[in-house]
Amino acid sequence: MDLLLILTYAAICITIFKVFKIPLNKWTVPTAVLGGVVLIGTLILLMNYNHPFTQLGNQVFSSTPIVSGVRGRVIDVPVKPNQALKKDDVLFKIDPIPYEAEVEKIKAQIKEASQSALGLESELQAEIAQEAQAVAERDKAKREFDRYRRGFEKGAFTEQQLDTRRQAYKASQAALEAAKARVELAQLSLDSEIGGENTTVARLLAELRQAEFNLEQTVVYAPTDGFATQLALRPGVMAVPLPLAPVMTFVHTEDVIYAAAFRQNSLQRLQPGFEAEFLFRAIPGKVFKGEVIDVLPAIGESQFQARGSLVGTEALRTSGRVFVTLRINDDLSQYHLPLGTAVEVAVYSDQFSHVSIMRKVLIRMKSWQNYLYLDH
Repeated sequence: MDLLLILTYAAICITIFKVFKIPLNKWTVPTAVLGGVVLIGTLILLMNYNHPFTQLGNQVFSSTPIVSGVRGRVIDVPVKPNQALKKDDVLFKIDPIPYEAEVEKIKAQIKEASQSALGLESELQAEIAQEAQAVAERDKAKREFDRYRRGFEKGAFTEQQLDTRRQAYKASQAALEAAKARVELAQLSLDSEIGGENTTVARLLAELRQAEFNLEQTVVYAPTDGFATQLALRPGVMAVPLPLAPVMTFVHTEDVIYAAAFRQNSLQRLQPGFEAEFLFRAIPGKVFKGEVIDVLPAIGESQFQARGSLVGTEALRTSGRVFVTLRINDDLSQYHLPLGTAVEVAVYSDQFSHVSIMRKVLIRMKSWQNYLYLDH
């Protein structure tokens, strides 16, 4: 751009010298040169600081590596490379048979466990009946023991006969205690529930939810609107749930955002909302209007992370550029611009706004220059 200004000034000087027939001598030529140095230098400094320009810009986009949620053989890939997809469109399918079988197996186990849980109440009633019978046996043995004890006191029974009835009574009492313990155990088995379900049934229901989730993972859907590019996945490939083994790359078609790297000199003239103009090497002769969205609050060259070694002075010998995010307000739908297209950006601050006309003229001249290039 500096060369363009110099050439423009030179053309103006030549025109003035020709039109007004100014002689070329030791006074006029140095005056024109010195005046050009002062004028162009001042204008360039004002323009560069207050209305910064950068050639380092790109359309930025995010992509997601698609990783299978379960292990299995791919049986269908209905998507086509670079075709627009809506959210929840099917990307590919994995053979669901092993996971369907697992779901059916757990459902059968739940039915079996549910029937067993219903049988616990019957077992409890049976144990209660056994307890009642043990109470009756104990009461009968106690009456016999009391009768023999009274007879022994009157001399009607021997001590051996009394001891026999005493041992029978103790045995019936022990049988009653055992029956009570069995009733308590049956009651505990019946009452053992989690969330209103028997513990075994609750565990199997949790396993069923996991199995159904795994079955759902056999069909992989588009996470957002976008497209799959450089698609190499084919039926027969074994997909595995490993982050280091993605099967395709999905590109998100969200709001189109541009990022540009500016010199730190003009950082105070980069503010959200400032007007910006864009020129593409892919669209020579045209300039598009937009605005600054934000200035990123961190520069990557100065970052450090926790590790086992100290940061040396070399880490500070960097002078990274400031990243600025921008958007274009003009309609670009008629132009074929792949994601990641390079862009050059000029930002117009609210200071020395009259100087911005120079920047606008220069970037339009530069846009026309994009028609000219040579392949080496």
